Amino acid sequence: MTAHLARTRHFDSALDLTIQRVIRAPKEAIWSAWTDPEKLAKWWIPEPLTLRVEALELRPGGAFSTMMSEDGESFVPHVDAVFLVIEDFSRLVFTNAVNSSWHPAFPDPVSMTTEIIVGDHAEGTDYQAIVRHGSPEQRARHEELGFFDGWGTVTEQLAKSVE
Repeated sequence: MTAHLARTRHFDSALDLTIQRVIRAPKEAIWSAWTDPEKLAKWWIPEPLTLRVEALELRPGGAFSTMMSEDGESFVPHVDAVFLVIEDFSRLVFTNAVNSSWHPAFPDPVSMTTEIIVGDHAEGTDYQAIVRHGSPEQRARHEELGFFDGWGTVTEQLAKSVE
């Protein structure tokens, strides 16, 4: 097990979903794509939707808020979350169980805690997104709603933006 994965909590297949792939770019490029609002807006929603980053406060407790649009003009909430962990160039963790104003949240369709892990790989960067849910029902709901298609698409868009 690599050092960056050793810091990860146990993966529970009854509660968690994950996407993992090697991206042929340095981890610094992937980190920048996650932490630069302009870059994040270009890939972190499936095309042809448009994303607007409202808040990206890269510190524990910092706000993470995005809006999405089908027409590029009228925007609706996409993510309203807080960061829990920021480890430069290796890991970031955020949850939507608490909103960006630090109020308890009951997000629709599911609450989740997301852990993004980037690590060195001989061919570029080992990229993993682990999405943790509070119950097997929430995990199943997220999978039924298209977790693998949605997260797979944005991971592919991320790769294209940095490779």
